[in-house]
Amino acid sequence: MSLNIRRVRPDEAGLVLAFIRELAVYEKLSHEVEATEAMITDALFGERPQLHCAIAEWNGEPVGFAVWFVNFSTFSGRHGIYLEDLYVRPSHRGRGLGKALLVHLAVECVENGWSRLQWAVLDWNAPSIAFYKSLGAVMLDDWTLCRVTGPALTQLAGSAT
Repeated sequence: MSLNIRRVRPDEAGLVLAFIRELAVYEKLSHEVEATEAMITDALFGERPQLHCAIAEWNGEPVGFAVWFVNFSTFSGRHGIYLEDLYVRPSHRGRGLGKALLVHLAVECVENGWSRLQWAVLDWNAPSIAFYKSLGAVMLDDWTLCRVTGPALTQLAGSAT
């Protein structure tokens, strides 16, 4: 069995939107999805793209994704990554794909000298919260954000072998 993490291709906005919709169903937020394929295409590949997407493939089949953008910490004086969405199809969970996507983003941070990787998690999503904590993420109670910094970020990036 083989895992591959790669950048989304211009012809895959429909795939990204499908993942977004699947994630929204899981999070009980389908009613909030307004994005269209054209909007996703523009955000990822338009004149000034600000959004990035990594696709997780299992044996050549796209089965998950991470959508992120570069943010900035005024406190550290450096950029970082804000992970907007992380999703692996239920049929492929438990194979390390979610961790592989986070490792991919941690490597991006470390290689660019960025200070952190952060995201939000729904407070009822206990399995995800436990998973994120196992990777070194810290829950920020006021914001319910997850952040991997310093040695934990370096360690996560270092596990990409």
